[in-house]
Amino acid sequence: MSENKLTSQAADFSAWYIEAIQKAELMDYAPVRGCIIFKPDGYELWERIQAGLDQRFKATGHRNAYFPMLIPESFLQKEKEHVEGFNPELPWVTEAGGEKLEEKLALRPTSETMIGHMYSRWIQSYRDLPVLLNQWANVFRWEKRTLPFLRTSEFLWQEGHTAHADEVEAREETMRMLETYAEFAASEMAIPMWTGQKTPSERFAGAVDTYSIEGMMKDGKALQAGTSHFLGQNFAKAFGIEFLDRDNLRKHVYTTSWGVSTRLIGALVMVHGDDKGLALPPKLAPTQVIMIPIGPPKLRAKVMEKFSTVFSALQAAKIRVRTDEREETPGWKFNEWEMRGVPLRLELGPRDVDSNQCVLVRRDTGEKLSVSLDDLPATVEALLAAIQTHMYEKACDFRSQHSHLHIDNLEQLKAHIAEAEAKGSLAGWVLGGWCGNDLCEARVREETKFTSRNIPFMPPVHKEKCLVCDEKATHSVWMARAY
Repeated sequence: MSENKLTSQAADFSAWYIEAIQKAELMDYAPVRGCIIFKPDGYELWERIQAGLDQRFKATGHRNAYFPMLIPESFLQKEKEHVEGFNPELPWVTEAGGEKLEEKLALRPTSETMIGHMYSRWIQSYRDLPVLLNQWANVFRWEKRTLPFLRTSEFLWQEGHTAHADEVEAREETMRMLETYAEFAASEMAIPMWTGQKTPSERFAGAVDTYSIEGMMKDGKALQAGTSHFLGQNFAKAFGIEFLDRDNLRKHVYTTSWGVSTRLIGALVMVHGDDKGLALPPKLAPTQVIMIPIGPPKLRAKVMEKFSTVFSALQAAKIRVRTDEREETPGWKFNEWEMRGVPLRLELGPRDVDSNQCVLVRRDTGEKLSVSLDDLPATVEALLAAIQTHMYEKACDFRSQHSHLHIDNLEQLKAHIAEAEAKGSLAGWVLGGWCGNDLCEARVREETKFTSRNIPFMPPVHKEKCLVCDEKATHSVWMARAY
C-alpha cells in the first residue's frame, strides 16, 4: 500500500476526508458520474448500520418490503410540490429494447409516489391500518456536486412508509422514528444529535412537517443525518388512499415517511477521524481488534503458537478480530491499522509469551496497556465498551465547545465568522432567535452561508429576539454551514 500520511484536518478537511476514506479502503470512484464503489470495509460498515436499525424497526412493528426502482412520470405529477422538489435531480429512462417508452420512467429519488399508489389498492378498511413498512433500497439523485457517502448520484438508504387512521397516531410514528435514529446514532455510532423540526424552507417536498437529526462534524459543519416526515393527507389525497372507518365513513389516511442513508458512514469518518485516519466506534467497526506479532524471526514460532490460541479465544467470544502476519515492520502495521480506525491493537512478542501477557493499544487515546492473557476476552470486551463510551463523550465535548449560544444579531454572527476565519479556527454552530419570517432566514443564508439546521425540541437556551429583525423570536434555531 502507498504512503499512509494524510493531509491534516486543519490544513484541508475536505482533502483529508477524501484521502482517509480511500486509503482506508472504504470506497473507490466508479466509472459513472457521481457514483462510488463500496469496498468490503465500507460496505460492512453499512451492513452493521443496517442491522442495528433493522432490529429497531422490527421491534416497533415495522416489516420490510421492496418496491420497483422505476417510477412512471404520471405518479410524480400527482403531488405537485413533491415533483417540483425533485425534478432537477431526476434521471429518466425513455427508451427500452430499442423502442421509445409510451411513458418515461424516473429512477426513484424516493418512493412516496409508488408506495402511495400501492397503498390506495391495499387499504380499504380501518382493519387494514396501520400499515408499517420499510424498504432497504438504492435511490438516484443527479446531484451537481458530489462527495462520497454524503452526496452521490446513486446511494443506499432505508425509507419507512406508514399509513394511519388518524393524525395523532401518524404524528406519534413520526416522532418515534426520529427518536429511534437519534438513539441509534448515540449508542451505536457514538455521535450526539440535535433532534428538532425543520423550518418551512428546509421541509421535505410534499410534507406537512419535517424533523431531523443533525450532527456536528470535526470541521464544525452540520450534517443532516436523518429525517422523519409527517405527510398529513397530502399523498393520501393525491393517490386516493381511502378507508372505511368504524362509523362506515370514507376517510383519507395520514401517512409518514422517514429515512437515513449511507451518509451515516461519512458522519462516522468526519466526527471521529483524526490526522492519523479513521477512528471507528467498536460497535460498528468491521474489525474490533487487530493482532500483530512482534519480535525477531528466530522466535516467531514460539510467538505464533500462543498467537493462534489468543486469536481463537477472542473469536470464540464473538469479538471481530483479524491478524496481520505480513512481512512488514511492526511500525508500518501500527500506522496502517490506526489509519483504518481499528479500535484496539493487540501486540504479542516473545517476552509477552514468557510473562503470559500482551500489549493492548487504544485507537481513541493511544494508551498502551500490558494485560494478562488469562481471561483476555473479558478484558478486551471491557476495553471496547470503554472506548465506545469515551468516543461518545469526546464527540459531545467537541460539539459543546463549538456551539455558540450568545450571538444575538446578524452583525455579531458575521463578526464571529470573520474572526474564526482570520484565526483559522472553527465557526461552529450558532443558536439564533428567529421570528418565523422566511425573509429573515434567507438573509442569514445569503450574508453568511449559514443555513437553518433545525428548531431543537430542547434548546440549551431560549432566544428572545430574532437574529435579523430584532422582533420577538418565536423559535430558537441551530444555524451552521452544512454539507
